[in-house]
Amino acid sequence: MSALSPTAPRTLIADDQPDVLEALRLLLKSEGYQTEAVTTPYAVIEALKTHDFDLLLMDLNYARDTTSGQEGLDLLSRVQAVDSTLPIVVMTAWGSVELAVEAMRRGVRDFILKPWENKRLLSILRTQIELGHKLRATQLVSKEQERELVEARTIQRRLLPTEVPQIEGYSIAGAWRPARTVSGDYFDVLKFTDSKAALCIADVSGKGMPAALLMSNVQAAVHAFASDTITAPELCSKVNRVVSSSTGEDKFITFFYGVVDAETSKFVYTNAGHNAGLLLRRDGSLIRLEPGGAVLGPFPSWCYKQEEIELKPGDRLLLFTDGVTELRSSTGDEFGEDRLIELLIEKRDLDAEALRDSIVEAVVSFGGGEFQDDATLLVLCA
Repeated sequence: MSALSPTAPRTLIADDQPDVLEALRLLLKSEGYQTEAVTTPYAVIEALKTHDFDLLLMDLNYARDTTSGQEGLDLLSRVQAVDSTLPIVVMTAWGSVELAVEAMRRGVRDFILKPWENKRLLSILRTQIELGHKLRATQLVSKEQERELVEARTIQRRLLPTEVPQIEGYSIAGAWRPARTVSGDYFDVLKFTDSKAALCIADVSGKGMPAALLMSNVQAAVHAFASDTITAPELCSKVNRVVSSSTGEDKFITFFYGVVDAETSKFVYTNAGHNAGLLLRRDGSLIRLEPGGAVLGPFPSWCYKQEEIELKPGDRLLLFTDGVTELRSSTGDEFGEDRLIELLIEKRDLDAEALRDSIVEAVVSFGGGEFQDDATLLVLCA
């Protein structure tokens, strides 16, 4: 028996000439193949729907059309629709360069003229079956990975706020858009009391699953340590020590954590290497909440500092990741911080949700719906 696979390869043979079918069946049987023979294009499709095969060995010419090969070419398209990974080897007595090219274009792996030479035919079948097994194995792994990524995105999305908590006198809204299936961006709103809540936004260097796993670590640490009594610098230091133990030298996290207190109208925050938050006053003045500490990860013993600012009625606070400002259009132009500030000023009279939606719409339109990096927004309106 041939060593093609642990089990005898199943080959479907299609030809309208009984003597050809019998000759091929005997040849393949002697080499350890399992075979099934059919004589019409209809029977080919029915067989493929009923059983799995390792290879299809088929003629291009059948009773209705015995010279052009058109009937066989039409069959190829139908076979591809049933099983796009099935290796197909074509046999015909009416060969031409044009016919061979068209057959290959429709999915044929190899082309044999009748009468065939047994050794060459068997070599081609062996090669194509092995290639078919590899292709199917690769696609199976790819589908499994795709399924796992979709599940990972579902889980990650559930870790983000489904409904953003609100506190007295303020409206808060967030948006999250991964560049790939999963994201290295994170935002959260943690409500401590009816008048106090923490706002958090972060961005892991890199994209995809490694960034998403690290971001899940950050999220877990924030939820473990955040409370009404811990200060922003203390929270950053604790999270930094956790992520430092699980990040490589090439990974870091930009992180912004702030607490808004409606009773005192104070916003106290620590910016660990993140994009400067934008605070637009009602009078049109702009305050940038600049970084005041190192990014998380590389420096496990970093001591972070706290900044404090008063929030006034009509203020608009915007936190964002660089996937927003560094987004590029089809012409290569960057969205940029200036455009974001202009949009913030233009839409300043909107509440948090409407302002978020306007920014997201503008960003999506600018990039044509394509994102080169994860993009996240967090909006607070006083």
